[in-house]
Amino acid sequence: MNINLFDFYLPEELIAQTPAKKRDESRLLAVNLKEKKYEDKHFFDIIDYLHEGDVLVRNNTKVIPARLLGIKEKTGAHCELLLLKQIEGDNWECLTRPAKSLKVGARVDFGDGKLIAECIEEREEGIRVFKFFYDGIFLEVLDQLGKMPLPPYIREQLCENDRYQTVYAKYEGSAAAPTAGFHFTEELFERIKAKGIEVIDITLHIGLGTFRPVKVEDTKDHVMHSEVYEISEDAATRLNKAKAEHKRIIAIGTTSVRTLEANYSKYNCFKPTREATNIFIQPGYEFKAVEAIITNFHLPKSTLIMLVSAFAGREFTLELYKHAVEEKYRFFSFGDSMFLYGK
Repeated sequence: MNINLFDFYLPEELIAQTPAKKRDESRLLAVNLKEKKYEDKHFFDIIDYLHEGDVLVRNNTKVIPARLLGIKEKTGAHCELLLLKQIEGDNWECLTRPAKSLKVGARVDFGDGKLIAECIEEREEGIRVFKFFYDGIFLEVLDQLGKMPLPPYIREQLCENDRYQTVYAKYEGSAAAPTAGFHFTEELFERIKAKGIEVIDITLHIGLGTFRPVKVEDTKDHVMHSEVYEISEDAATRLNKAKAEHKRIIAIGTTSVRTLEANYSKYNCFKPTREATNIFIQPGYEFKAVEAIITNFHLPKSTLIMLVSAFAGREFTLELYKHAVEEKYRFFSFGDSMFLYGK
């Protein structure tokens, strides 16, 4: 499909620069896909749309301070690395800037010798593999020297780094947050569980696949970057039971959608595994794993709006986005949300 089919008008002032004062007081567009109707609500109203027996699936990945600013050893030039994915040991796949000056053998110092990286492999589109040298525990060193990898459209600094994490973030490894989960509080989860709704955790460490822009005119030519996900044996058992009992499986965020759909499409059931996926969901895709989605409002011409369009229909999705713009919903990572359901 032509990439311009997923474009829409978005005033810059609607791009949220800061999170809502209270997570669940953000706005919610509740969308009944079967009846093609939608209602303007607040996120704490989500509980009214959840039913006893529903299954909520959330991505419990935790964002690491993956943005590193350093000095190239030989030239003193400034450069930047964004850690995307741990390959093995101390070798990480990184998005670099400026990539042209970072060739194999280049060494970068990120803190007076406390953390040094050497380029060991050059890949396409500014991606390099670096080996890191340090004393102690890598994530502790990263906590001292790294910065939270906020998206480039967010120009304000966060007062509290935990606002770029979900309240259920557990396993470190992401270069971006599963932002649809930002709206949940511990108290809201208590109310949800008290209503008889099951909550299941899975993990997908978010890398370039989720936020990489589409640079081709025809979406069939876009190749997703692979990301690692994990579904535990307990989670798989509970998900298969829910599917067998025809319970509604609701994914919190597009990363949960991609994890569940990648796994179910490959194995025709939910299988416990840790592996990579580069699944690209766009209109024409037949959903097999999820019945409803909680998601934020996404960038024009992004793979994420394509995923939503596959679930809700492209024309209806653009109608929803037009309504959101007219009603001045807040967009992107710190913005408001939609609940898309058909039953």
